[in-house]
Amino acid sequence: MKLNKQDILKALESITVVGEGQNMVESGAVTNVVTFGDEVIVDITIKNPSLQAKKRTEVDILKTIHEQVYEKAKITINVKVDAPVKPKVNVIKGNPIPGIKNIVAVASGKGGVGKSTVTSNLAVTLAKMGFKVGVLDADIYGPSIPIMFDVEAERPLAVNIEGKSKMKPVENYGVKVLSIGFFTQPNQAVVWRGPMAAKALNQMIFDAHWGELDFMLIDLPPGTGDIHLSIMQSLPITGAVVVSTPQNVALADAKKGVAMFQQESIDVPVLGIIENMAYFTPAELPDNKYYIFGKEGAKNLAEDLQVPFLGEIPLVQSIREAGDVGRPVALQTATPLEQAFETLTQNVVQEVVNRNENLPPTEAIKITTMAGCSAVKKK
Repeated sequence: MKLNKQDILKALESITVVGEGQNMVESGAVTNVVTFGDEVIVDITIKNPSLQAKKRTEVDILKTIHEQVYEKAKITINVKVDAPVKPKVNVIKGNPIPGIKNIVAVASGKGGVGKSTVTSNLAVTLAKMGFKVGVLDADIYGPSIPIMFDVEAERPLAVNIEGKSKMKPVENYGVKVLSIGFFTQPNQAVVWRGPMAAKALNQMIFDAHWGELDFMLIDLPPGTGDIHLSIMQSLPITGAVVVSTPQNVALADAKKGVAMFQQESIDVPVLGIIENMAYFTPAELPDNKYYIFGKEGAKNLAEDLQVPFLGEIPLVQSIREAGDVGRPVALQTATPLEQAFETLTQNVVQEVVNRNENLPPTEAIKITTMAGCSAVKKK
């Protein structure tokens, strides 16, 4: 039997588009019909992106043509989905913590680049500038912030806030600190799967009495993984800074760290890149610079990725020594290192100001599969 295009169209007029009131032809959903003898090709565009809508459309077309036109017709159906763009809604991520104005994540693609050292010195410099500062040590498996603030023997106290028991962060150098290191023994390994680690982080975030903070710095673990997603799912991150050394191996991982925050499903603003261990200056030769790990690698990476370069910190023995004894080197007055961290911190603050003036708050990230995440779109 030779099929007729008009007969096909007339039959399709009896089918209502899934989720709409009009029939397939009247609504314009059917974009083309081609017949060759007993074969027919139907091109149709629907607005409902669900798999169920697509299958229902195919079944309805097959059944209708077979019943109303020719029961042995050979039918090919090409279904295209053209879902309308939803208006972009700005949704604050998770449950914002009352009283905390800015949350800055300090990340690195690679371990051992001095991320915790940079975090602690940023924190004390912000405090010296007069800001109210807190540090959340999110490096569940290798917490080092308690050592760097000389509070590893301390334990958070419980305080009653509006009838609820809350943890009171440990405080030193004008900085409030919480870390999983406060709840484990020094020689105890934290062997937790992702859900347990995420639960512990949520307790330190939402079951703590942080009070009023201008800045909360989050010391993230190295890499790009479950802890990062848990943090970004739980908190409205103002922005992220990425720490790297100039070495190519570290830069390759730093690039991945920046890409994590920038990918569409996460979309956390990257405030910039910090180059740590930029050069070595021995104490006896203060004017000499030795580029042990390469020269200006992180600075060049920032230019390539079109994100701000926040500053460079030299490889100096006293930075390590100060961290080990629990007194961040930025507390030393009238030294080049104090000046370096002040410049770095001023740049971070300026980028936070720029970000808050030009962008809406970061929005909710929803974990959808074991392999990834999705987000309500922003801006």
